[in-house]
Amino acid sequence: MALKPNSADGRTRSWVQIFIVFGLCCFFYILGAWQRSGFGKGDSIALEITKHGADCNIIPSLNFETHHAGEVGNVGESEKIKSFQPCPPRYVDYTPCQDQKRAMTFPRDNMIYRERHCPREEEKLHCLVPAPKGYVTPFPWPKSRDYVPYANAPYKALTVEKAIQNWIQYEGNVFRFPGGGTQFPQGADKYIDQLAAVIPITNGTVRTALDTGCGVASWGAYLWSRNVLTMSFAPRDSHEAQVQFALERGVPAVIGVLGTIKMPYPSRAFDMAHCSRCLIPWGANDGMYLKEVDRVLRPGGYWVLSGPPINWRNNYKAWQRPKEELEEEQQKIEDVAKLLCWEKKHEKGEIAIWQKRVNDESCRGREDDSQAKFCKAEEANDVWYKKMDVCVTPYPDVSSSSEVAGGELKPFPERLFAVPPRIASGSVPGVSVETYEEDNNIWKKHVNAYKKINRLIDSGRYRNILDMNAGLGGFAAALNSPKLWVMNVMPTIAEKDTLGVIYERGLIGIYHDWCEAFSTYPRTYDLIHAHGLFSLYKDKCNLEDILLEMDRILRPEGAVIFRDEVDVLIKVKKITAGMRWDTKMVDHEDGPLVPEKVLVAVKQYWTVGGNTTSAQ
Repeated sequence: MALKPNSADGRTRSWVQIFIVFGLCCFFYILGAWQRSGFGKGDSIALEITKHGADCNIIPSLNFETHHAGEVGNVGESEKIKSFQPCPPRYVDYTPCQDQKRAMTFPRDNMIYRERHCPREEEKLHCLVPAPKGYVTPFPWPKSRDYVPYANAPYKALTVEKAIQNWIQYEGNVFRFPGGGTQFPQGADKYIDQLAAVIPITNGTVRTALDTGCGVASWGAYLWSRNVLTMSFAPRDSHEAQVQFALERGVPAVIGVLGTIKMPYPSRAFDMAHCSRCLIPWGANDGMYLKEVDRVLRPGGYWVLSGPPINWRNNYKAWQRPKEELEEEQQKIEDVAKLLCWEKKHEKGEIAIWQKRVNDESCRGREDDSQAKFCKAEEANDVWYKKMDVCVTPYPDVSSSSEVAGGELKPFPERLFAVPPRIASGSVPGVSVETYEEDNNIWKKHVNAYKKINRLIDSGRYRNILDMNAGLGGFAAALNSPKLWVMNVMPTIAEKDTLGVIYERGLIGIYHDWCEAFSTYPRTYDLIHAHGLFSLYKDKCNLEDILLEMDRILRPEGAVIFRDEVDVLIKVKKITAGMRWDTKMVDHEDGPLVPEKVLVAVKQYWTVGGNTTSAQ
C-alpha cells in the first residue's frame, strides 16, 4: 500500500530549493559586480575589446604566409586613426643612431664619430621606413648563409674591394658568400678547424662568441654549424653594408664599434672573443680595448687575434708596414695580456690565442703592479653610455685555487635549462632557483600557445628573432632551435638586470633603452616579441616612437607578438592601425578572465614606389 505524502516535508523541500536558487543568484550577482569593479577587469575588458574591434579567438584571418604582393588595405576602425606615411626613398637603409651625416659632425679620435649619436626629439622621423623596390623574403637557413637576394641590399662595392678574399660575389640577382675573409680567403671552416685544434669548440664548452669588426660575419655564420652562437659587430659602413649583409644572411650582428663607450654586454658573457684583422689598435690607450674584452670574457675564456701584428717578422713586407712599428704593437699587446693574467696558448702563422685564467688566485702578483688599476666590481655591468676606463675588472671571489670565478658552466645544451651560477649564488636580487624554474615552465606554456596561433614560428620562416624585454631568457630558451636565433634585449630601465643570466644559459643579448633606436639596419628581424614592454615604458617615452622603431627593424610580412595588460594593448592596437599592420587580439592561454592579453600583428608587404605617397 502506497504511503500518503507528508505535506510538511514537501513544504520543507520547497523552501530549500528556493534558498538554493536565491543563493546562486546572489553569488553570480557578486561575481559580476567584482568583474565590473576593475579588480578582475572582466566585463570592462570585454567591453573595450569589443569596442575596438578585437577578436579574442584563435586567429583564423591573420595571414602569416609570405606572398610578396598586394597593396595597403583600409583600416576598419570606427574612430579616426592617425595614418603614418612612408618616409622618402632616401631613408630605405636609415639607421637613426648611426646616421652617416650626423656621424661626420663628431670627432674622429678613438672612433667617437662611429659611436651611437641619436637624433634629438625634434629630428626624429614620424614616418614608415620603406623597403627597397623588389624586396623579397630572405632565403631560409641554411641557404641564406650563402645567398642573399640582390634587391634586399643592392650594394656591389664589397664584391670589388674584397674580390680576392672571397667575402662576397655578385651572381645575377643574388649575392653569394663563399665563406672567406681577409684572414681566411680559403674559407671560414678551415680557419675554424685551426682554432678548434686549441680551443674546445665542438664539445659545448664554448657556446657564446664575440666577433669584433666582423665584416660580413662569415666566422659567426660557420660557427653556427658547430653550435656556437656569435655576437658580431662592426661600424656602420666602414665597408658598405657589411652588417646589413650579415643580418640578411641570418647571422646575429649589430652596428657597433670599440671607441670610448663600453660595449653593451654584461661582464663574464662570452666564452670566446675574436679579432680577424679587425683594425682595432689593441695596444693603444694603455690597452683599454683589451681590458674591455677582458671584462666581457668569461673566466677560462679564449681571445683570438689573427693578422697584424702577429708573426710580423715574416709578414711586415706583405703588410707594407715598418717592422719596428709592428714589433712595438705586438709587444704592447703582450704586455697588456700579461697584466690581465692571460695565458698564451698558441701562436702559429698569423694566429695567436690567449686564455683568461679561471680566477684571480694565480694573478696575485699583479696587485703590486703599478699599472694594475682595478675597476669597482659593482660597475662591471654598468655600461649604457658609460665611458671605457683603463682599469681591470676584478674576478668574483673564490674559495679555492681551482674554483671558477663566478661559477662553472655546464656544456651546451645542458646549460640552457641548468640553474645559472648567478641565480644559484643569489646575486640577482629577487630571483631564486624556484622562481627561475617556474619562469621556464611559464615560457614553455606561452611559446606552445604562440605556435598554435602562428604555426610558422618553428618552420624556418622566422630566422632572426628579437625579444625586446627578455627577462631571464625564458622565451628564447623555449624557442631554442637550429632554425633560428634570438637577440635578447635587456631594457636599461628594467627592475632587474638579468642579461648575465641569459649569457650563462648559452644565449646572447644586449643592453638597450627603447626610447632610442636600436643599433641595426631596417628590416633586420622576422619576428619581434614584446612582453610587458609598453607597460614598462609607459610615461617614460612616446609609445608611438617605439612602435615606429619596431616597424623600421621588422621585415615586410614579419610578425609581432605583444603580451601585456589589455588596456595597454588597446592603445598599441590603435597606433598600429595607421602603420600598415594587420592585428588581432587573443586571450591569454588561461582564459578570457586573465587581464593579460596577446596582440598579434603582421606587417604588410609594401616597398618604395608601391602606389604610396612619400612623406615630405
